[in-house]
Amino acid sequence: MADSGRTAEPQRIVGEDFSDAVLVGQEWVDREFERCDFTDADLGLLRTRRCVFTECTFTRTDFAESRHRASAFRSCRFDRALLRDSTWEECSLLGSSFVQCRLRQWTVRETDLTLVGMGRADLRRADLRGIRFRESNLSEADLRGCDLREADLVGARLLGTKFDEADLRGARLDADGLAHASFAGARVDLGTALAFAEAKGLRVE
Repeated sequence: MADSGRTAEPQRIVGEDFSDAVLVGQEWVDREFERCDFTDADLGLLRTRRCVFTECTFTRTDFAESRHRASAFRSCRFDRALLRDSTWEECSLLGSSFVQCRLRQWTVRETDLTLVGMGRADLRRADLRGIRFRESNLSEADLRGCDLREADLVGARLLGTKFDEADLRGARLDADGLAHASFAGARVDLGTALAFAEAKGLRVE
């Protein structure tokens, strides 16, 4: 297990075990972590800037009230992690997966979620304006009441996804997604409304 009390660390860390480490309130800048294990680690109030995490494991990791700016989490696994009140700005989560994570009050801004796995995620009423979800798995995710204006959902798997009461004005969705998700009471622009009608087999004349 990593020594949580240390103050000096190398800039690139490969294969280290941070299980159960208490790293509350630390600030990490320009660090790289590859294939590291953060199982049960306490990363509450952590600050990262321009950090890169590649194929790292975050099982039951506590990210509560942490802040991440211009950091990348590539092909990482978040399993039952706590992301309550955390903020992610200008980040990339390319290819990462989220399994049974607590995502309520999770703030993401100008962040790339391409190819993420977020099936059955609970993101109700989240502010997801402009977020890139291209080719992501959002099957059975709960996005009711979300602000998804200008979001990119092209190629996303949306089987059983709930967009009820969401704001999708300016969002980009393809016909397959429109056909398989729920949009009751959602706000859309005219182009999306026409595409939705066609996806449902209606003839617009």
